[in-house]
Amino acid sequence: MVIFRRSIFLLTAIALLPFCSVAEAHRRSGGGSHTGIAVAEISHGGMIMIAEYHARIIDLAGRATDTTEPFRRVLNYAQIQHAYCLWGKIPGSVTDEASPFNECSHAYLAATKAVLLSMRSMQGEAAEAEAIVSAIDAGMVLRGLALITCEFSGEAFNTAYIVRPVWKEVPLHLASMATLTGLFVALLAAAYCGRRLLRPLVR
Repeated sequence: MVIFRRSIFLLTAIALLPFCSVAEAHRRSGGGSHTGIAVAEISHGGMIMIAEYHARIIDLAGRATDTTEPFRRVLNYAQIQHAYCLWGKIPGSVTDEASPFNECSHAYLAATKAVLLSMRSMQGEAAEAEAIVSAIDAGMVLRGLALITCEFSGEAFNTAYIVRPVWKEVPLHLASMATLTGLFVALLAAAYCGRRLLRPLVR
């Protein structure tokens, strides 16, 4: 019953995604609220490397004990933005500038970068944070990512303003549309199978 209910919930949520905040959807979010903590921009090349180390950075930040309120707020913002971007699971959301999830990805990866840099001054996390920074710097040089920019590379963000995917552009982006359609079909199938399995139990 629990699995069935969760499947129905996810199915409904995905069905409603294209209608969420359409009025707010646009290609740049620089006009949003600036009452929170400022988060510096990140280049397109930088976000590619930060994305590869995202899980490690967030895990390290989650274990940090010597934290400040601004640090925790930026970390929370990074995690919220990550969820809004469907946890980075949409193909091309990081690498494809045309993706309706690209600006959203810039936001959570810029916040993740800010979290990483903050940990360089924390006694317990400084060594591992420096190691990650060095690995990212080396990776950018070796892969020639330092000079790669895109439409959102100069865009700063703010913890008071959530950047949402541009849902109205999803049907125009093949990779995003195919992934969401496949997920929708999978959840529909799971809900159908769950309902059939529950039938003998309710008789």
